[in-house]
Amino acid sequence: MQFQVPQFIDVEDKIIGPLSLRQFLYIAAAGIVVFLSFFVLVFWIWILVAVFAGATGIALAFIKYNNQPLPRILWFAFLYLWRPRLYLWQRELKDRVIEFRYKEPSSRKAFLEMSSVKKLWQDLMTTKAPIPKREKSIAAAKWRSASREKFQLFRKVTGDREIAKRVDYR
Repeated sequence: MQFQVPQFIDVEDKIIGPLSLRQFLYIAAAGIVVFLSFFVLVFWIWILVAVFAGATGIALAFIKYNNQPLPRILWFAFLYLWRPRLYLWQRELKDRVIEFRYKEPSSRKAFLEMSSVKKLWQDLMTTKAPIPKREKSIAAAKWRSASREKFQLFRKVTGDREIAKRVDYR
């Protein structure tokens, strides 16, 4: 099942020729002001009013700044001037009651209370025999390390000599 997704949702519909309804209403309002002022005002004052009203209507209809129409910018400017600009941040104080009933033991005590961990801890501290599957026997480790470990003298790029341990992982 296919659905059509609207593509240009930020573009206003063109209703009256190349103008949207909002643009047409701004220009029509300016035209009505110019028409009515012709009968009321003297000619030279009428010219000033006509130029001012026409420029205002065209500006409101067509000017956009940062992809925002001019009426919206003017509305936000009005709200900025009208509303108070003192911003204070105060933390809301809420009464919180927290009760602690359980006293947490120290970490060593809690660690030793677990039976398997306690047994392992005692074995690690007191026994000389290796713990199966956890430690390797010391004799086997010494025998292997003696056969594979070699020390070699090498020279650095700076010319210094240094002895380093060489380990073969074969």
